Amino acid sequence: MWIQKTFQLPAKPRGFHLVTRDVLAQLPEVRDLSVGVVHLLIQHTSASLTLNENADPTVRDDFSSFFDRLVPEDSHYFVHTDEGPDDMPAHLKSSLLGASVSIPITNGGFNLGMWQGIYLCEHRNYGGSRTFIATINGE
Repeated sequence: MWIQKTFQLPAKPRGFHLVTRDVLAQLPEVRDLSVGVVHLLIQHTSASLTLNENADPTVRDDFSSFFDRLVPEDSHYFVHTDEGPDDMPAHLKSSLLGASVSIPITNGGFNLGMWQGIYLCEHRNYGGSRTFIATINGE
């Protein structure tokens, strides 16, 4: 079986947000699968997806601190600045982390590690709602 769905998650403030439950809520078809995989793509160039720690929120704070130091705003060498000082850094952070994740499905749920969750990495101050495409294959 193949399914492809487009859905949106509401706007989030700049930062790293655990959205595993939100994504799963948008994909009720996963519950019917004993085995499969979901490929999740975020259709934006200033936000990204990654898998990481799902228990301690300070990990998400540390992610923000690290990436803000790695790619600082208002760097004199950025040329692409028409959309604000957070725009080019957002594009770079998105490229570093990536726009997609693939997650195994087992017995009607995501088969993530005990401490893993899906992060929506919002790199803009006002990024708005974010659109995703989920492609599901399974039986």
